[in-house]
Order: sequence, then structure tokens, then C-alpha cells
Amino acid sequence: MLASYLIKPGTIELRETPVPKPSMGEVLVKVKAALTCGTDLKAFLRGHPMIPMPGIFGHEFSGVIAEVGKGIKDFKAGDEIMAVHSAPCLKCRYCKKKLHNLCENIMDTKVLGAFAEYILLPSHIVKQNLFYKPANLSFEEAALLEPLSCVVHGMHGLNIKKGDRMLIIGTGPIGLLHLSLAKLKGAEVIITGLEQERLELAKNLGADVTVLPSGLISAIDELTDGLGVDFVFECTGQIDVWETSVNYVRRGGTVILFGGVKKGTIVTYDTYRLHYDELTLKGVFHFTPHDVKIAYNLLKDTLNLSPLISGSYPLKDLHIALNKLSKGEGMKYAIIPSLSAISSA
Repeated sequence: MLASYLIKPGTIELRETPVPKPSMGEVLVKVKAALTCGTDLKAFLRGHPMIPMPGIFGHEFSGVIAEVGKGIKDFKAGDEIMAVHSAPCLKCRYCKKKLHNLCENIMDTKVLGAFAEYILLPSHIVKQNLFYKPANLSFEEAALLEPLSCVVHGMHGLNIKKGDRMLIIGTGPIGLLHLSLAKLKGAEVIITGLEQERLELAKNLGADVTVLPSGLISAIDELTDGLGVDFVFECTGQIDVWETSVNYVRRGGTVILFGGVKKGTIVTYDTYRLHYDELTLKGVFHFTPHDVKIAYNLLKDTLNLSPLISGSYPLKDLHIALNKLSKGEGMKYAIIPSLSAISSA
């Protein structure tokens, strides 16, 4: 089979490798669509601690089961499926506390390699996070299960209600996924970003106010009569944005720090503001199987997220898609192995 290897930042090789054979409880998936994401882009541009180099990468995917290992009863060859690339171990100290997204083993047992003709899913993922793809979803839309699960997790427990006012900082795919969920909950949403084209897309997806950063404070003042928003979602992973996020929230409000920054990074906040205005700052990471089930049902029954997919490329042109994203062109690209000019399938 053909698989894309990230050799070093900026260098991808398409290699011929053996097709994996599923063992007990495992499932081999023929990839129909794999989506680019911000983590892939970071790895491509400068490396990423969670993506070893040289190595296979890509983790948002959907496909058709090619072969099942012994012990699999609920799935068979030919089933169209959607899945995520990780699942908790259910045995570690954090899993016993029901903090499944913080499982001590979840990052060590995740699966990379969706930018390939086949991907092998281990038993812990098959048991917890593998689903039948409904006929009404394209393979490209089904591959959004993983990022949507992350966003569902970030909003979990916030009790966002109709009429709440929310600021989303960042108009990338994650920001627009937050927007889609917020509108389902009835929130009024301001979204800010640097690219006018993305702001237009946000408007089409239901944003109440779209604004460049230069006009953000006046837009918030106008929408909230100077009070500040109830929730801020930071979706850029930029240090300065982490620090300024608290400037836009009302007293008693909540700031969700979704965008990841480099380990060891230090940010500074005004302690008076945090303490006397009783602000909540919350970091969020990954997702639980419960979040994945919610995301699955949203994709199946409620959300139309096809506008987030900007186009498609064969495996051999993955670097073209990533280079376009690095220039701010497009949102997410679908990598379709069957489009490959060279194919071992």
C-alpha cells in the first residue's frame, strides 16, 4: 500500500509499505477520505511532539472495512465506517476517575497514518470509538468526527443557554466548529479572525457578528452594552491571544483556552481581574468516548459541516494541500487515496 511519511518539516515521502494484517480484535480500514488539520500543518511546518519523524501521520479519516481480526462480531468487511484515532485504556488512575480524555496511555496508544491507503485500528479503539457511517454523510464529512469530538469536549459542562453571548477568537476549522455548536445552543456569537474570506464563511454559518481584531472591542461593547461576553473561546494557540482573551469576558465569565501552545510557554494575567471579577480560565484537551458519541449523533442527524472542506487531493499531492493551508488558503482538504495517480490498491 501507499503511505505518506513525514520525514522532516517540509518533506513528505510517499512510500510503498506492506498492508497491515489485523490481529485479535483489530480492524483494517481502507481509507476513503483523510482530512488535514492544524496539528498536521504544525508538524509539516516545524514538527510536533506528538507526531514522530520520520513517520506516518494523519488522524482524521473515514473508510470501508477491508478485513477484521478474530473476535470481531459487530463489524464486517465492506462496512462503511467512521472513527477517531484514540481511546482510553480504562485501567489507569485517570480512567478510574472517569477522566478518560486524560488517560495516562491515550497518546501512547493513538493511531497515526490516515494519509495512506489503509489504516489499522487496534482493539481499544474498535471497542469504544468505531461507528457505522450513515448513508447521508459523505466520507469527507464523516472524517470530521475527531475534531468535532474535541470541540464537543471543550463545551462540555458549560451550560451555554439561549441568549448567552460568546466570543470565538480564530476562524480556522476549530473556531467554525465552535460556532456551529454555539448556534445550536442558541448563543449569540461574535467571531474574530484575520482573513476576510473566513469571516464571510463564518457569517454564512450563522455568526451574529464577524469582525477583524481591530474592531473587536467596539463590537463587543455594542453587542453587550459594555458588559462583556459570557464566554470566550480561544482557538488560535497564540500566546498573546491567550493573554488578551480575559479582556473580553464579563465578570463571572468563562474563558476556554482551546488552542495549544508550546510546552514551557508562560502567560501572564492580572490577578486582580481573575480574583475580584471571579473569572474562570479553563484549559481543554482531547475528548472522551462520550464526547465522540455526541459528535457522531450531531454529524448524523443535525450538523452540515461540508462548507469546512475546501477541496480534495490525491495522496501524492498532500504537500500541496498543506502548503495552501500554510498560506491561509482553504479550511480543510480531503486527501483521497483512490485519486492517487499511482495506486497499489
